[in-house]
Amino acid sequence: MPDAFLKPARFSDAEWHARVQLAACYRIFAHLGWAELIYNHISLRVPGQKQPPLPGASHRSPPEGGGSSWERPGDEPDHFLINPFGLHYTEVTASNLVKVDVDGNIIGNDDWPINPAGFTFHGAIHATLPDAHCVMHVHTTPTMAVCCSEEGLSYTNFYAAQLYGQVAYHDFEGITVHRDEGARVLASAGGKRVLLLRNHGPVIIGHTLAQAFSLMWLVQRASEIQVASAPLGKLRQIPVPVLEGCVRDSLNFNPKFGAGEDSFAAMQRLIDRIDPGYRA
Repeated sequence: MPDAFLKPARFSDAEWHARVQLAACYRIFAHLGWAELIYNHISLRVPGQKQPPLPGASHRSPPEGGGSSWERPGDEPDHFLINPFGLHYTEVTASNLVKVDVDGNIIGNDDWPINPAGFTFHGAIHATLPDAHCVMHVHTTPTMAVCCSEEGLSYTNFYAAQLYGQVAYHDFEGITVHRDEGARVLASAGGKRVLLLRNHGPVIIGHTLAQAFSLMWLVQRASEIQVASAPLGKLRQIPVPVLEGCVRDSLNFNPKFGAGEDSFAAMQRLIDRIDPGYRA
């Protein structure tokens, strides 16, 4: 491994692993076209130690440095990593990610600020839900289109079917820079992992970085199909028992298949082939 990619002494092994995974995620988002100039956010709890996969998991060990950890709160349960405000996702690296507390205060002597709109609801979610280790927010065209529609997400396609009963909504209040909105966003989520901010965009709440990524993938693909299907007129409905079966059988939630770990690891390997500089 190049010296530039070695762990700096100021970071613990667990924090450095989380930083590498989160930086990889930002590059993955950019590769998929999910970036929004210097805006939007993915935040990740700083773990104290790596935990093994869930019982019964058959997840295969990734290549050295690949895959993602099963993040759990440990030595730093109230510290989180987020992107530096001013950098494009392709410029985010493991070492320049900013560490903050639940109030958005920067921990340490970081060279970059954070976007105040970025941690308004992220902080409230992380602070209130102990298993909310990763929170994602994007402004992709199809997901915003669905958030702007009166109906919201339509459970009429393969991807949306896997999200049945998993989606909540929050009415638009403007730009999310007011701290008191964080509590209302959390109340609107009501324990669901996918929250669609009306007229705005999706918020994903994950037990792990990989799970959050898998949920974001489902929301993005479901929205793409819904928008593409709109000109066709009335869409064929999926019976509720079938929708419930899709949620139950989805590999994105199944620990026997890594609950998204394998998918994230595959995308990280792709990014490593394209631009491993995120590891710096």
